[in-house]
Amino acid sequence: MAFYPLQPGGSLYVHVPVHAGAAWPRLGRHRPDKDWTISTDSFFAAISRARDAVLPARLQAWLKTPRGMWTVLGTMQGVFLLAAAILSLFGQAFSDTEIYRVWASVGFDSDRVIGPSPWVYPILALIPMGIAYSFGEAPFLFIWVLMIAILNTLAVGRLTRWGRNTKAIPAALWWIGFTTLLAWLGFTRVDGITAPIVLVALTIGTASPFLASAILSVATWTKVWPAAVVLALFTVVRQRVRVVLAGMLVTAAVVGLALAVGELPELLNFLLEQGDRGMQLEATFTTPWLWMSVLGIGGAQMYMNHDINSMQVDGPGSEIMSVLMQPLLIAAALLVAGLIFWALHTGKGNGGADRTALLLFGTLALTTAFVVFNKVGSPQFMVWLAPAVAVGLSLQWKAWRVPAAMLIGVGVLTFFIYPLFYGPLSENNPFMALVLTARNGLLVVLFAWSVRQLFLMGRNPSAIPRHGHSMHDDEQTSSAA
Repeated sequence: MAFYPLQPGGSLYVHVPVHAGAAWPRLGRHRPDKDWTISTDSFFAAISRARDAVLPARLQAWLKTPRGMWTVLGTMQGVFLLAAAILSLFGQAFSDTEIYRVWASVGFDSDRVIGPSPWVYPILALIPMGIAYSFGEAPFLFIWVLMIAILNTLAVGRLTRWGRNTKAIPAALWWIGFTTLLAWLGFTRVDGITAPIVLVALTIGTASPFLASAILSVATWTKVWPAAVVLALFTVVRQRVRVVLAGMLVTAAVVGLALAVGELPELLNFLLEQGDRGMQLEATFTTPWLWMSVLGIGGAQMYMNHDINSMQVDGPGSEIMSVLMQPLLIAAALLVAGLIFWALHTGKGNGGADRTALLLFGTLALTTAFVVFNKVGSPQFMVWLAPAVAVGLSLQWKAWRVPAAMLIGVGVLTFFIYPLFYGPLSENNPFMALVLTARNGLLVVLFAWSVRQLFLMGRNPSAIPRHGHSMHDDEQTSSAA
């Protein structure tokens, strides 16, 4: 599902000729007169023709200007803000913001809450909830959506250098489109707070490991998943001490905050709250039990776990799988981190490792692992996968168009799952079970693709176009070992 080896040739990409005696990657049986990868050029050429048939050339050109980009972003976010304002006028919230508002109204006291505890989230997640509640219950949803809109604006601005980097504008438009496709999943969940923060950190990346790690650590203490990006950053950069130091300083500040508000005993509850939960309906590894429930096999059934507000599936062996998922997730993350480290050092001997590309491919592989091997699998988790792809597109469009296209497919299928037809899915509708299965299958393919990219970067770094960065790579800015 890749399209390499391709190298820049003017404004186009051309196949690199193979000279006599050149070493070919040992990827199994191959013929030296054949490209050992699968080209996707025909597929994307067809997509381009379809786009050209729908969008006039002048409109396409306008969209790629700073004014076009900001207009699209403003329109998209304006629609969500307007909807949030209307709901807020009637004192309503939406989706998880209803739960967040209740938590904030009782001062995040879990003893005064019926249902999931506010401490299912790390402590920094409670700060935006408190800010959104600062003017009471009625405007909670509007303020929450406004905060995410501001963060998305900052992320798009950083990605494109506030429109000055016009080559990155298509990547920003992809980010805006994907965010729009996920709809309220990106605007009413804590995940929508963390995703643009991670995007900003990735634009800094290897140029300033300390700053990137500090930003990612703040995001991790808001929602756990950015820890995957911290792991990728630690593995890739030379200045690993700075990555650890930044994380320790942020963690020390978080501990100090917990002490100041008298909530130190609750600090790590977000880790404990997840341990006893079963296999969530949407999780990738739940798929066999999903179909057992749909087909009425083995007494498998769906049920609502009101303690954590989650739809789960029980059946023969589901309890064992639920216990195994945590160590499987940890093992998958460590294996991917090991592959990143291998690709970095093996790539040095095979023509030079591109640390920026490794960070982005590694981030995609690790965040996808966090989704695929997770027993939770909530639909908003799809937001986690977008930052690495958006930054990758801004640096090397052709190298990232495959995962970008796959994520659009993931987004479309997820939109059908939630908010459109989650009710029928939870009532054993076979068509919606098929949609969910297709979505989960696409996630597995995305994970395999990203792992393969890391393998290719170790065996033949020149097969993947280098990712130029707006900032110098850490190899150029520091001689630290």
